[in-house]
Amino acid sequence: MTNQSEQYRCGWAALVGRPNIGKSTLLNNMIGQKVSIISRRPQTTRHRILGVLTREDYQLVLVDTPGIHKSESSYLNRVFNRAASSSLETVDVNLMLIDARGWHEDDKKVLRLIKQSQSKTLLLINKIDLLKDKTRLLPLIQQSSEQHDFDEIIPVSAQSGLGIDSVLTTISNYLPQGPAGFPKDMVTDRTFRFMAAELVREQIFQQLGEELPYTSAVQVEEFEQTEKLDRISVLIWVDRDSHKPIFVGKKGERLKKIGTRARQQMEQCFGKKVYLQLWVKVKEGWAESDLSLRTLGYLEE
Repeated sequence: MTNQSEQYRCGWAALVGRPNIGKSTLLNNMIGQKVSIISRRPQTTRHRILGVLTREDYQLVLVDTPGIHKSESSYLNRVFNRAASSSLETVDVNLMLIDARGWHEDDKKVLRLIKQSQSKTLLLINKIDLLKDKTRLLPLIQQSSEQHDFDEIIPVSAQSGLGIDSVLTTISNYLPQGPAGFPKDMVTDRTFRFMAAELVREQIFQQLGEELPYTSAVQVEEFEQTEKLDRISVLIWVDRDSHKPIFVGKKGERLKKIGTRARQQMEQCFGKKVYLQLWVKVKEGWAESDLSLRTLGYLEE
């Protein structure tokens, strides 16, 4: 046991990249279950979310960060960028994701932050399953190596899982020696209350699509747990009166569909029946208010 303890490794890695690059999908695939919500809309992830992967010889704590915006025109964007960039300062390894179809202008902002970090950095070229002409990978790898002296460059598919075992093996070699920091059966630091809000937000993304106003948020007002049933009341914040009908829909059908799908996901996640109530409330200027952002958990101490 002594030798095993001395050889055990434990460390942190941050998933960073521009919005909608596949960080949450990669996190879920690495952990082996849903920890972070996903959608095709940029900026789905708004919080730093921990995923914990425990293996026989190492424990890896993964941090899913909000997508880094080139534009900081809104206060909310600046908050998300600050949350993402601060994660780079406290991890052992950075995992920067780019698209297999090539470098994007927004990737360069992420790279500037990476260059300021002292941590090891792996570049993950994601979505290689969408690349019909695989010969394009070699020039992209060469171009990427000229952008920065990455410790490793690994092609992956967050969606299919291709290349993920290679990524995990590589990361484990960079982790410092030390005991596990979390229980071996723990997969995330987030509570059921937090997950309930995220699952509602995921359904909002899926049901509203391009109609979704950027300045909307979700807050759990009540969460009552019993052995067989969870009673959950969720408030959806919008910035304008004109946004409320978008969420409610004709005769309340859209809100009902969001609630039904979110409840089904919660029951699967929590392993019990869920009674869910949704409300939509107008609160002008919430996205520019420190108090509101702190209440919603976007501003962390």
